[in-house]
Amino acid sequence: MFHLKERKTNVKTEIIAGLITFIAMCYILPVNTSILGAMGMDKGGIFAMTALMSCAVTLIMALVANYPVVLSAGMGLNAYLAFTLGSNLGFTSWQQKMILLTIAGIIFFVFSLTPIRKILLEAIPKKLQLIISLALGGFIALVGLKSSGIVAANVSTIVSLGSFTNPGVVIALIGIFVTLLFMFAKNKTLSQLAIPFGLLITAVAASVTSIILRSTGATVNTITGYNLPIMPWDPESGVSFGLSGIDKVFMYGLFDTAGGYTIEQFGNDIVKVLANPASYIAIFSLMFVNLFDTTATLLAVGTNAGIIDENGKMSNYRRAVLADATGALLCAPMGTSTLTSFAESNVGIEIGARTGLAALTAAGMFLLSSFIFPIFSIFTAGCVTAPALVSVGLLIISSSVKNLKFEERDIIFVAFITLLFTVLTYSIATGIGFGVIAYIIIYLIQGKHKEITIPLYVIAGLFIVSFVLTAVMEVMSK
Repeated sequence: MFHLKERKTNVKTEIIAGLITFIAMCYILPVNTSILGAMGMDKGGIFAMTALMSCAVTLIMALVANYPVVLSAGMGLNAYLAFTLGSNLGFTSWQQKMILLTIAGIIFFVFSLTPIRKILLEAIPKKLQLIISLALGGFIALVGLKSSGIVAANVSTIVSLGSFTNPGVVIALIGIFVTLLFMFAKNKTLSQLAIPFGLLITAVAASVTSIILRSTGATVNTITGYNLPIMPWDPESGVSFGLSGIDKVFMYGLFDTAGGYTIEQFGNDIVKVLANPASYIAIFSLMFVNLFDTTATLLAVGTNAGIIDENGKMSNYRRAVLADATGALLCAPMGTSTLTSFAESNVGIEIGARTGLAALTAAGMFLLSSFIFPIFSIFTAGCVTAPALVSVGLLIISSSVKNLKFEERDIIFVAFITLLFTVLTYSIATGIGFGVIAYIIIYLIQGKHKEITIPLYVIAGLFIVSFVLTAVMEVMSK
Protein backbone atom coordinates (compact mmCIF):
# COMPACT_ATOMS: atom_id res chain seq x y z
CA MET A 1 0.00 0.00 0.00
CA PHE A 2 2.74 2.47 0.95
CA HIS A 3 5.31 1.11 -1.52
CA LEU A 4 7.99 0.88 1.17
CA LYS A 5 10.47 -1.15 -0.88
CA GLU A 6 9.99 1.04 -3.92
CA ARG A 7 10.87 4.13 -1.88
CA LYS A 8 13.73 2.35 -0.09
CA THR A 9 12.39 2.48 3.46
CA ASN A 10 10.87 0.14 6.07
CA VAL A 11 8.10 0.02 8.68
CA LYS A 12 10.38 0.72 11.64
CA THR A 13 11.94 3.81 10.04
CA GLU A 14 8.55 5.18 9.00
CA ILE A 15 6.95 4.73 12.42
CA ILE A 16 9.90 6.27 14.30
CA ALA A 17 9.98 9.16 11.83
CA GLY A 18 6.24 9.70 12.28
CA LEU A 19 6.57 9.81 16.08
CA ILE A 20 9.48 12.26 15.91
CA THR A 21 7.58 14.46 13.45
CA PHE A 22 4.64 14.59 15.86
CA ILE A 23 6.93 15.52 18.76
CA ALA A 24 8.49 18.26 16.64
CA MET A 25 5.15 19.87 15.80
CA CYS A 26 2.77 19.03 18.66
CA TYR A 27 3.42 22.53 20.02
CA ILE A 28 0.86 23.75 17.48
CA LEU A 29 -1.99 22.24 19.53
CA PRO A 30 -1.59 24.50 22.57
CA VAL A 31 -0.36 27.44 20.49
CA ASN A 32 -3.37 27.36 18.17
CA THR A 33 -5.61 26.93 21.20
CA SER A 34 -4.11 30.04 22.78
CA ILE A 35 -4.44 32.15 19.63
CA LEU A 36 -8.02 31.18 18.74
CA GLY A 37 -8.95 31.32 22.41
CA ALA A 38 -8.19 35.04 22.27
CA MET A 39 -11.28 35.39 20.02
CA GLY A 40 -13.51 34.04 22.78
CA MET A 41 -13.72 30.41 21.68
CA ASP A 42 -13.68 27.57 24.22
CA LYS A 43 -10.07 26.41 24.63
CA GLY A 44 -10.90 22.77 25.35
CA GLY A 45 -13.02 22.62 22.21
CA ILE A 46 -10.37 24.29 20.06
CA PHE A 47 -7.70 21.90 21.29
CA ALA A 48 -9.78 18.78 20.67
CA MET A 49 -10.95 19.86 17.21
CA THR A 50 -7.47 20.98 16.14
CA ALA A 51 -6.11 17.56 17.11
CA LEU A 52 -8.98 15.64 15.49
CA MET A 53 -8.86 17.62 12.26
CA SER A 54 -5.05 17.35 12.15
CA CYS A 55 -5.55 13.60 12.39
CA ALA A 56 -8.24 13.51 9.70
CA VAL A 57 -6.46 15.67 7.11
CA THR A 58 -3.09 13.99 7.72
CA LEU A 59 -4.82 10.66 7.09
CA ILE A 60 -5.87 11.95 3.66
CA MET A 61 -2.26 12.89 2.94
CA ALA A 62 -1.09 9.46 4.15
CA LEU A 63 -3.65 7.23 2.48
CA VAL A 64 -4.50 9.19 -0.67
CA ALA A 65 -1.22 10.91 -1.58
CA ASN A 66 1.17 8.54 0.26
CA TYR A 67 3.37 11.45 1.38
CA PRO A 68 5.30 11.65 4.68
CA VAL A 69 3.73 15.09 5.18
CA VAL A 70 1.85 16.01 8.35
CA LEU A 71 -0.73 18.80 8.52
CA SER A 72 -1.99 20.96 11.36
CA ALA A 73 -3.22 24.50 12.02
CA GLY A 74 -1.28 27.07 9.98
CA MET A 75 0.65 29.70 11.90
CA GLY A 76 -0.53 32.75 10.02
CA LEU A 77 -4.18 32.30 9.27
CA ASN A 78 -4.99 31.73 12.95
CA ALA A 79 -3.15 34.92 13.96
CA TYR A 80 -4.85 36.85 11.17
CA LEU A 81 -8.27 35.70 12.36
CA ALA A 82 -7.64 36.47 16.00
CA PHE A 83 -5.70 39.71 15.86
CA THR A 84 -6.34 41.43 12.51
CA LEU A 85 -10.08 40.92 12.10
CA GLY A 86 -11.48 42.96 14.97
CA SER A 87 -14.55 44.93 15.97
CA ASN A 88 -13.09 48.00 14.24
CA LEU A 89 -13.74 46.17 10.95
CA GLY A 90 -17.22 45.14 12.02
CA PHE A 91 -16.48 41.59 13.23
CA THR A 92 -17.87 41.46 16.74
CA SER A 93 -17.94 37.72 17.43
CA TRP A 94 -15.79 34.67 16.80
CA GLN A 95 -18.68 33.12 14.93
CA GLN A 96 -18.52 35.88 12.32
CA LYS A 97 -14.81 35.29 11.87
CA MET A 98 -15.31 31.55 11.44
CA ILE A 99 -18.07 32.19 8.89
CA LEU A 100 -15.53 34.27 6.97
CA LEU A 101 -13.02 31.44 7.15
CA THR A 102 -15.66 28.99 5.93
CA ILE A 103 -16.38 31.10 2.84
CA ALA A 104 -12.65 31.48 2.14
CA GLY A 105 -12.22 27.72 2.59
CA ILE A 106 -14.96 26.89 0.11
CA ILE A 107 -13.43 29.16 -2.52
CA PHE A 108 -9.93 27.83 -1.82
CA PHE A 109 -11.20 24.26 -2.17
CA VAL A 110 -12.74 25.05 -5.56
CA PHE A 111 -9.58 26.86 -6.68
CA SER A 112 -7.46 23.89 -5.62
CA LEU A 113 -9.44 21.48 -7.77
CA THR A 114 -9.16 23.72 -10.83
CA PRO A 115 -6.19 25.35 -12.62
CA ILE A 116 -6.99 28.64 -10.84
CA ARG A 117 -4.77 27.87 -7.85
CA LYS A 118 -1.83 27.13 -10.12
CA ILE A 119 -2.48 30.25 -12.23
CA LEU A 120 -2.65 32.50 -9.15
CA LEU A 121 0.50 31.00 -7.69
CA GLU A 122 2.46 31.34 -10.91
CA ALA A 123 1.30 34.95 -11.28
CA ILE A 124 3.28 35.91 -8.16
CA PRO A 125 7.01 36.15 -8.86
CA LYS A 126 9.19 33.91 -6.71
CA LYS A 127 10.87 36.96 -5.17
CA LEU A 128 7.54 38.37 -4.07
CA GLN A 129 6.45 35.02 -2.64
CA LEU A 130 9.60 34.95 -0.52
CA ILE A 131 9.00 38.54 0.61
CA ILE A 132 5.44 37.65 1.66
CA SER A 133 6.81 34.69 3.65
CA LEU A 134 9.33 37.04 5.25
CA ALA A 135 6.54 39.38 6.39
CA LEU A 136 4.48 36.43 7.63
CA GLY A 137 7.42 35.31 9.78
CA GLY A 138 7.77 38.80 11.23
CA PHE A 139 4.07 38.89 12.08
CA ILE A 140 4.12 35.49 13.82
CA ALA A 141 7.17 36.53 15.89
CA LEU A 142 5.42 39.78 16.86
CA VAL A 143 2.35 37.85 18.00
CA GLY A 144 4.59 35.82 20.32
CA LEU A 145 6.31 38.90 21.72
CA LYS A 146 3.00 40.67 22.29
CA SER A 147 1.12 37.72 23.82
CA SER A 148 3.89 37.21 26.38
CA GLY A 149 4.10 40.89 27.33
CA ILE A 150 7.67 41.29 26.05
CA VAL A 151 6.36 43.95 23.70
CA ALA A 152 3.84 46.23 25.38
CA ALA A 153 1.71 49.16 24.26
CA ASN A 154 3.05 52.61 25.07
CA VAL A 155 1.16 55.88 24.58
CA SER A 156 4.33 57.89 23.92
CA THR A 157 6.34 55.48 21.77
CA ILE A 158 3.54 53.23 20.40
CA VAL A 159 5.31 50.11 21.70
CA SER A 160 7.98 49.47 24.33
CA LEU A 161 9.72 46.68 26.21
CA GLY A 162 7.50 44.97 28.79
CA SER A 163 8.19 45.25 32.51
CA PHE A 164 10.71 42.86 34.08
CA THR A 165 8.60 42.93 37.24
CA ASN A 166 6.25 40.67 35.27
CA PRO A 167 7.55 37.10 35.78
CA GLY A 168 5.88 36.05 32.51
CA VAL A 169 8.07 38.46 30.55
CA VAL A 170 11.26 37.14 32.16
CA ILE A 171 10.29 33.50 31.63
CA ALA A 172 9.34 34.14 27.99
CA LEU A 173 12.65 35.86 27.27
CA ILE A 174 14.61 33.03 28.86
CA GLY A 175 12.53 30.52 26.91
CA ILE A 176 13.25 32.29 23.61
CA PHE A 177 17.00 32.32 24.21
CA VAL A 178 17.00 28.68 25.36
CA THR A 179 15.10 27.67 22.22
CA LEU A 180 17.57 29.57 20.05
CA LEU A 181 20.49 27.86 21.82
CA PHE A 182 18.95 24.48 21.05
CA MET A 183 18.28 25.54 17.47
CA PHE A 184 21.95 26.25 16.84
CA ALA A 185 23.25 23.22 18.74
CA LYS A 186 25.79 21.02 16.96
CA ASN A 187 23.72 17.96 17.84
CA LYS A 188 21.35 17.57 14.88
CA THR A 189 18.56 15.89 16.85
CA LEU A 190 18.61 18.61 19.52
CA SER A 191 18.56 21.26 16.82
CA GLN A 192 15.59 19.68 15.06
CA LEU A 193 13.61 19.39 18.29
CA ALA A 194 14.55 22.87 19.56
CA ILE A 195 11.00 24.21 19.58
CA PRO A 196 9.33 21.39 21.58
CA PHE A 197 12.32 21.29 23.98
CA GLY A 198 12.19 25.05 24.49
CA LEU A 199 8.43 24.90 24.93
CA LEU A 200 8.75 22.17 27.58
CA ILE A 201 11.41 24.03 29.58
CA THR A 202 9.42 27.27 29.47
CA ALA A 203 6.23 25.44 30.51
CA VAL A 204 7.99 23.92 33.54
CA ALA A 205 9.40 27.28 34.64
CA ALA A 206 6.05 29.02 34.12
CA SER A 207 4.16 26.28 35.98
CA VAL A 208 6.46 26.39 38.99
CA THR A 209 6.15 30.18 39.14
CA SER A 210 2.37 29.94 38.84
CA ILE A 211 2.16 27.37 41.66
CA ILE A 212 4.32 29.55 43.93
CA LEU A 213 2.22 32.64 43.23
CA ARG A 214 -1.02 30.72 43.78
CA SER A 215 0.25 29.38 47.10
CA THR A 216 0.92 32.92 48.29
CA GLY A 217 -2.69 33.91 47.59
CA ALA A 218 -2.44 35.35 44.11
CA THR A 219 -5.74 35.34 42.20
CA VAL A 220 -6.37 33.72 38.84
CA ASN A 221 -6.67 37.19 37.28
CA THR A 222 -3.23 38.11 38.62
CA ILE A 223 -1.63 34.96 37.24
CA THR A 224 -3.29 35.24 33.82
CA GLY A 225 -2.38 38.94 33.83
CA TYR A 226 1.24 37.83 34.04
CA ASN A 227 0.55 35.53 31.04
CA LEU A 228 1.29 32.51 33.26
CA PRO A 229 -0.68 29.22 33.14
CA ILE A 230 -3.36 28.09 35.56
CA MET A 231 -2.71 24.52 36.70
CA PRO A 232 -5.27 22.00 35.38
CA TRP A 233 -6.03 20.78 38.92
CA ASP A 234 -6.93 24.30 40.05
CA PRO A 235 -10.74 24.52 40.58
CA GLU A 236 -10.79 27.72 38.54
CA SER A 237 -8.92 26.29 35.55
CA GLY A 238 -12.11 25.09 33.88
CA VAL A 239 -10.38 22.21 32.03
CA SER A 240 -11.26 18.52 31.97
CA PHE A 241 -10.24 15.32 30.20
CA GLY A 242 -12.07 13.91 27.21
CA LEU A 243 -13.47 15.78 24.24
CA SER A 244 -14.85 18.54 26.42
CA GLY A 245 -15.90 21.80 24.82
CA ILE A 246 -16.42 20.41 21.31
CA ASP A 247 -20.10 21.39 21.38
CA LYS A 248 -19.02 24.98 22.11
CA VAL A 249 -16.99 25.32 18.89
CA PHE A 250 -18.47 22.74 16.50
CA MET A 251 -20.71 24.33 13.82
CA TYR A 252 -20.16 27.78 15.33
CA GLY A 253 -21.49 26.71 18.74
CA LEU A 254 -25.02 25.96 17.53
CA PHE A 255 -25.07 22.68 19.47
CA ASP A 256 -23.98 24.32 22.73
CA THR A 257 -27.30 24.41 24.62
CA ALA A 258 -25.77 26.41 27.46
CA GLY A 259 -24.13 28.97 25.16
CA GLY A 260 -27.35 30.44 23.86
CA TYR A 261 -26.17 30.87 20.26
CA THR A 262 -29.24 30.27 18.12
CA ILE A 263 -30.00 29.54 14.46
CA GLU A 264 -31.51 33.02 14.25
CA GLN A 265 -28.26 34.61 15.51
CA PHE A 266 -26.30 32.47 13.07
CA GLY A 267 -28.46 33.69 10.20
CA ASN A 268 -28.02 37.29 11.33
CA ASP A 269 -24.25 36.81 11.49
CA ILE A 270 -24.18 35.47 7.92
CA VAL A 271 -26.13 38.53 6.75
CA LYS A 272 -23.78 40.86 8.65
CA VAL A 273 -20.72 39.19 7.18
CA LEU A 274 -22.02 39.30 3.62
CA ALA A 275 -23.14 42.93 4.02
CA ASN A 276 -19.78 44.06 5.38
CA PRO A 277 -17.37 45.26 2.60
CA ALA A 278 -14.44 44.38 4.88
CA SER A 279 -15.49 40.72 4.64
CA TYR A 280 -14.43 40.51 1.02
CA ILE A 281 -11.08 42.04 1.86
CA ALA A 282 -10.66 39.47 4.62
CA ILE A 283 -11.72 36.53 2.41
CA PHE A 284 -9.26 37.59 -0.28
CA SER A 285 -6.47 37.96 2.29
CA LEU A 286 -7.22 34.60 3.94
CA MET A 287 -7.04 32.87 0.57
CA PHE A 288 -3.88 34.74 -0.37
CA VAL A 289 -2.03 33.77 2.81
CA ASN A 290 -3.26 30.17 2.61
CA LEU A 291 -2.23 29.87 -1.04
CA PHE A 292 1.44 30.58 -0.38
CA ASP A 293 1.63 28.95 3.03
CA THR A 294 0.30 25.57 1.90
CA THR A 295 1.86 25.38 -1.54
CA ALA A 296 5.32 26.62 -0.56
CA THR A 297 5.56 24.21 2.38
CA LEU A 298 4.29 21.29 0.33
CA LEU A 299 6.83 21.91 -2.40
CA ALA A 300 9.69 22.35 0.09
CA VAL A 301 8.84 19.13 1.91
CA GLY A 302 8.29 17.32 -1.37
CA THR A 303 11.75 18.29 -2.60
CA ASN A 304 13.42 16.98 0.54
CA ALA A 305 11.44 13.76 0.41
CA GLY A 306 12.57 13.07 -3.14
CA ILE A 307 9.03 13.13 -4.53
CA ILE A 308 9.70 16.02 -6.90
CA ASP A 309 11.44 15.05 -10.12
CA GLU A 310 14.28 16.83 -11.92
CA ASN A 311 11.73 18.94 -13.82
CA GLY A 312 10.26 20.28 -10.61
CA LYS A 313 7.04 18.29 -10.93
CA MET A 314 5.51 16.53 -7.93
CA SER A 315 4.05 13.07 -8.22
CA ASN A 316 0.47 12.80 -6.97
CA TYR A 317 0.31 16.61 -6.79
CA ARG A 318 -3.48 16.73 -7.13
CA ARG A 319 -3.91 14.17 -4.36
CA ALA A 320 -1.62 16.12 -2.04
CA VAL A 321 -3.45 19.35 -2.83
CA LEU A 322 -6.72 17.57 -2.00
CA ALA A 323 -5.50 17.09 1.59
CA ASP A 324 -4.77 20.74 2.39
CA ALA A 325 -7.80 21.89 0.37
CA THR A 326 -10.02 19.62 2.47
CA GLY A 327 -8.45 21.14 5.57
CA ALA A 328 -9.35 24.61 4.33
CA LEU A 329 -12.90 23.50 3.54
CA LEU A 330 -13.85 21.70 6.77
CA CYS A 331 -11.86 23.25 9.59
CA ALA A 332 -13.91 26.39 10.30
CA PRO A 333 -17.26 24.57 10.65
CA MET A 334 -15.51 21.95 12.78
CA GLY A 335 -14.18 24.61 15.15
CA THR A 336 -10.54 25.30 14.28
CA SER A 337 -8.46 27.30 11.82
CA THR A 338 -7.24 26.15 8.41
CA LEU A 339 -4.80 23.23 8.38
CA THR A 340 -1.70 23.33 6.20
CA SER A 341 1.29 21.12 5.45
CA PHE A 342 3.93 21.63 8.15
CA ALA A 343 7.59 22.30 7.48
CA GLU A 344 8.37 20.19 10.56
CA SER A 345 7.61 17.18 8.35
CA ASN A 346 11.21 17.66 7.23
CA VAL A 347 12.32 16.35 10.63
CA GLY A 348 10.82 12.93 9.88
CA ILE A 349 12.00 13.04 6.28
CA GLU A 350 15.59 13.61 7.38
CA ILE A 351 15.28 10.58 9.65
CA GLY A 352 14.23 8.52 6.64
CA ALA A 353 10.46 8.89 6.13
CA ARG A 354 9.46 8.47 2.50
CA THR A 355 5.86 7.25 2.57
CA GLY A 356 2.45 7.95 4.05
CA LEU A 357 3.08 5.44 6.84
CA ALA A 358 5.01 8.14 8.73
CA ALA A 359 2.07 10.53 8.31
CA LEU A 360 -0.32 7.78 9.40
CA THR A 361 1.69 7.35 12.60
CA ALA A 362 1.58 11.08 13.34
CA ALA A 363 -2.16 11.11 12.63
CA GLY A 364 -2.63 8.42 15.29
CA MET A 365 -0.76 10.56 17.82
CA PHE A 366 -3.00 13.55 17.04
CA LEU A 367 -6.03 11.35 17.67
CA LEU A 368 -4.71 10.33 21.10
CA SER A 369 -3.86 13.94 21.94
CA SER A 370 -7.44 15.11 21.42
CA PHE A 371 -8.47 13.50 24.72
CA ILE A 372 -5.80 15.02 26.98
CA PHE A 373 -6.25 18.79 26.86
CA PRO A 374 -5.51 19.29 30.62
CA ILE A 375 -1.97 17.97 30.09
CA PHE A 376 -1.45 20.49 27.30
CA SER A 377 -3.40 23.36 28.89
CA ILE A 378 -0.35 24.82 30.63
CA PHE A 379 1.25 25.25 27.20
CA THR A 380 -1.45 27.74 26.13
CA ALA A 381 -0.25 30.58 28.38
CA GLY A 382 1.24 33.61 26.60
CA CYS A 383 4.71 33.32 28.14
CA VAL A 384 4.89 29.61 27.24
CA THR A 385 3.82 29.95 23.60
CA ALA A 386 6.14 32.93 22.98
CA PRO A 387 9.34 30.89 22.37
CA ALA A 388 7.54 28.69 19.82
CA LEU A 389 5.94 31.62 18.01
CA VAL A 390 9.13 33.68 17.90
CA SER A 391 11.21 30.69 16.80
CA VAL A 392 8.77 29.68 14.05
CA GLY A 393 8.68 33.30 12.88
CA LEU A 394 12.48 33.50 12.79
CA LEU A 395 12.71 30.20 10.91
CA ILE A 396 10.32 31.47 8.25
CA ILE A 397 12.28 34.72 8.00
CA SER A 398 15.66 32.97 7.73
CA SER A 399 14.35 30.59 5.07
CA SER A 400 13.05 33.53 3.01
CA VAL A 401 16.17 35.67 3.45
CA LYS A 402 18.39 32.77 2.39
CA ASN A 403 16.72 32.65 -1.01
CA LEU A 404 16.36 36.38 -1.60
CA LYS A 405 19.05 38.35 -3.41
CA PHE A 406 19.42 41.37 -1.20
CA GLU A 407 22.06 42.88 -3.43
CA GLU A 408 19.16 44.00 -5.62
CA ARG A 409 17.90 47.36 -4.31
CA ASP A 410 14.35 46.88 -5.56
CA ILE A 411 14.01 43.65 -3.59
CA ILE A 412 15.32 45.36 -0.43
CA PHE A 413 12.77 48.16 -0.81
CA VAL A 414 9.80 45.86 -1.43
CA ALA A 415 10.82 43.53 1.42
CA PHE A 416 11.23 46.44 3.83
CA ILE A 417 7.86 47.98 2.88
CA THR A 418 6.03 44.65 3.18
CA LEU A 419 7.58 43.77 6.53
CA LEU A 420 7.18 47.29 7.93
CA PHE A 421 3.50 47.59 7.05
CA THR A 422 2.77 44.06 8.26
CA VAL A 423 4.35 44.60 11.67
CA LEU A 424 3.36 48.22 12.32
CA THR A 425 -0.25 47.78 11.22
CA TYR A 426 -0.47 44.34 12.87
CA SER A 427 -2.00 43.04 9.65
CA ILE A 428 -0.63 40.50 7.18
CA ALA A 429 -3.18 41.61 4.59
CA THR A 430 -2.10 45.25 4.76
CA GLY A 431 1.56 44.31 4.48
CA ILE A 432 0.95 42.07 1.47
CA GLY A 433 -1.18 44.74 -0.20
CA PHE A 434 1.42 47.49 0.12
CA GLY A 435 4.17 45.03 -0.84
CA VAL A 436 2.45 44.00 -4.09
CA ILE A 437 1.67 47.62 -4.99
CA ALA A 438 5.23 48.72 -4.21
CA TYR A 439 6.63 45.85 -6.29
CA ILE A 440 4.61 46.89 -9.35
CA ILE A 441 5.43 50.59 -9.00
CA ILE A 442 9.18 49.99 -8.58
CA TYR A 443 9.33 47.55 -11.49
CA LEU A 444 7.36 49.88 -13.77
CA ILE A 445 9.70 52.78 -12.95
CA GLN A 446 12.67 50.56 -13.81
CA GLY A 447 11.11 49.60 -17.14
CA LYS A 448 10.63 45.97 -16.08
CA HIS A 449 6.95 45.87 -17.04
CA LYS A 450 7.43 42.55 -18.85
CA GLU A 451 8.15 40.90 -15.49
CA ILE A 452 4.71 41.89 -14.18
CA THR A 453 1.90 39.47 -15.05
CA ILE A 454 -1.68 40.50 -15.71
CA PRO A 455 -3.02 38.53 -12.69
CA LEU A 456 -0.56 40.49 -10.50
CA TYR A 457 -2.09 43.75 -11.73
CA VAL A 458 -5.49 42.33 -10.85
CA ILE A 459 -4.31 41.37 -7.36
CA ALA A 460 -2.87 44.85 -6.80
CA GLY A 461 -6.11 46.41 -8.06
CA LEU A 462 -8.14 44.32 -5.63
CA PHE A 463 -5.95 45.48 -2.75
CA ILE A 464 -6.38 49.13 -3.80
CA VAL A 465 -10.15 48.65 -3.94
CA SER A 466 -10.01 47.02 -0.49
CA PHE A 467 -8.13 49.98 0.99
CA VAL A 468 -10.65 52.41 -0.55
CA LEU A 469 -13.58 50.38 0.78
CA THR A 470 -12.02 50.31 4.25
CA ALA A 471 -11.67 54.11 4.20
CA VAL A 472 -15.30 54.49 3.04
CA MET A 473 -16.43 52.18 5.84
CA GLU A 474 -14.58 54.26 8.41
CA VAL A 475 -16.20 57.45 7.13
CA MET A 476 -19.66 55.85 7.13
CA SER A 477 -19.23 54.51 10.65
CA LYS A 478 -18.58 57.98 12.08
